[in-house]
Amino acid sequence: MNLLAVLQDTTMPETGMQGSLEESVSLFELIEKGGITMAVLGFLFVIAFYLLVNKLLVIRKAKKDPTTLLEKVKGAVKKGDINTAKKHCDRDATPMGKMLKTGLGYIGATSNLDMIEKSVENVGKLELYKLEKNVALVGMISGAAPMIGFFGTVIGMINAFIAISQEEGSVSPKLLSSGIYEAMITTAGGLAVGIFAYIAYNYLVRAMADVVHKMEVVSIEFIELLQSN
Repeated sequence: MNLLAVLQDTTMPETGMQGSLEESVSLFELIEKGGITMAVLGFLFVIAFYLLVNKLLVIRKAKKDPTTLLEKVKGAVKKGDINTAKKHCDRDATPMGKMLKTGLGYIGATSNLDMIEKSVENVGKLELYKLEKNVALVGMISGAAPMIGFFGTVIGMINAFIAISQEEGSVSPKLLSSGIYEAMITTAGGLAVGIFAYIAYNYLVRAMADVVHKMEVVSIEFIELLQSN
């Protein structure tokens, strides 16, 4: 009898472990149980990720150090070789290069430094607009995704309680727990997408601020160059 009891005790954990393994749910199945809400959140994640990669490539090109370009332009302007200075700007292909080329185009045409400065600043604003385009969408996703996830949770809870109310007799804990965790999946998904988009948005804003600083430095140094000459 004692041996049989021992054998039964040793086999019980294995049975429980097998049951837990059989009842375990994969990540894909969890996402699938989230329904249409998880599909919307997945779509928002793809958009945020695409914009992040796209803007990082654009900003990386725009963040090029303008020191070398400024030295070349200053040297050519001091020699009176404006065409060479413009060629240096064309090779640079950055917002700073476009700003300098615009300012160089006014040399000899007008002596009004205020007009030249405003023209350079206008080109800078246009380039900044190109950098900022669609970045606000990433910020919007960071705020909308958690709310969409919570909305999906509310809908899921409503469906779960409807299913429970249709049960005759006592409600099984399994039915109650499965309905609740399926509803909570969308909240977790919304928070995950929202956190990713929030970090991406703030990183892009910080990177663009660095570009703006370099554009301001280029504008100031170019006007000082014209004043000194």
